[in-house]
Amino acid sequence: MVATELLAAFAGAGKRTHLVGNLHAGVIIALDMEGRLFTVKNGKILNRVNPEAVVGQNSQTQYLNPGGDGLWPAPEGTALGYQYSTGIWRTSPGLRSVRYVVLEKNTNMASIQGEVDLINNKGYGIPAIFKRKIGIVSAKNSVWVQVRESIIYIGRAPLKSKDCLLAPWSLCQFDSGPDCAVVFPCSNKSSVWDIYEESSLTQRNWDKGLCSTCTDGKMRYQIAIDKRVPWIEFQDQRRGLFVRRSAGSLPNGQSYIDIRDAPPDTLPSKKGVRYSVYSDPGKFMEIEAVGGCPKLILPGTELSVDINTHYQLK
Repeated sequence: MVATELLAAFAGAGKRTHLVGNLHAGVIIALDMEGRLFTVKNGKILNRVNPEAVVGQNSQTQYLNPGGDGLWPAPEGTALGYQYSTGIWRTSPGLRSVRYVVLEKNTNMASIQGEVDLINNKGYGIPAIFKRKIGIVSAKNSVWVQVRESIIYIGRAPLKSKDCLLAPWSLCQFDSGPDCAVVFPCSNKSSVWDIYEESSLTQRNWDKGLCSTCTDGKMRYQIAIDKRVPWIEFQDQRRGLFVRRSAGSLPNGQSYIDIRDAPPDTLPSKKGVRYSVYSDPGKFMEIEAVGGCPKLILPGTELSVDINTHYQLK
């Protein structure tokens, strides 16, 4: 999609945006659509865009997945997740209705935040501030999008890990199909495992210290990747688009957690996730990066992860 068309669609729908950089190299922030980020290079949007989500509204019975790059809370499922608090999967009202405000800005940076009340699958209410600090650096055929993703707990009572897990989780979406894959350095196959059904036999290939997982849309799958992997890269050979994500190391006292989309009667695994790859038959995919969680979340705790996403056109 052309960037001017996306901005016009948001304006027509009465939804606010903020532009970091410019339409040659920049990021459009959808302040009224989950604070999603849409990276622009040479006037074109590089992320997936769902036009129905731009002009429509989410409701109790309908979730329009916007595309772009969004900030969600992890975990998704298990007994401590945030998407099964009613017993069935749903995008929580706090996430789908959050409205972000711009806290500070300059030509190549902006900081935004919004208030989100979460309910986990144990029934705990977790009031939080979601904050995204976005910066860009551009070159001839590429743009680096540097984001500090933060979730700030503003409740009054400490939260123990047996009752609450919480980590910032960035989900970056792209259109996908034939000749699309995610590649990452990995010397140990135990660093990668399936979240849904087994996909390794048909989707993955290992060669010379690299793992390649196909995101052609032929099957729905999601893989988890542990802390030993330094980066993941989406490659779309047809468009000549290469997108590499790297997540910074965790602060002392924090650990990676189980982010799985698992039923709410499932206990979280001890296996922590740093990155994840999701592939959907709807011809889109996600490269995801996750922060960590301490054993005790105190009032005012800010859970953050620095994520560098390098978009390159070849």
